[in-house]
Amino acid sequence: MHHGYEEPVYLISVVAKVLTIHPQTLRQYEREGLVLPSRTDGKMRLYSQRDIDKIKMIQRLTRDLGVNLAGVDIIMQLKEKIDDFETLVESLRLELSGLTKKSAQTKNPLVKHKNSYEIILFGE
Repeated sequence: MHHGYEEPVYLISVVAKVLTIHPQTLRQYEREGLVLPSRTDGKMRLYSQRDIDKIKMIQRLTRDLGVNLAGVDIIMQLKEKIDDFETLVESLRLELSGLTKKSAQTKNPLVKHKNSYEIILFGE
């Protein structure tokens, strides 16, 4: 059976065993807000493949690079921002590509280049 990347299907015991990590450590990651597993109606934690990949990244940062959990949190927030910016850049690139093609067809340049520079002087 194949599950989606975001689909919460793995119990904490399974994740702990597969990643050789103590369930208490997984609970700590949740308390720190680093990983937020879903919950069943019976309040059991269910992890998705995305959660597992996040935990692997946390393990690499803490075990291999010696980063503490506060540092991991900052790194993960920055990584998320970078991912968001990369998505935005790609969508803007596609939009610009479409506009450039359109302007080439109408012989209207999309960007007009100027050779003048403004100099801003700040008072002392």
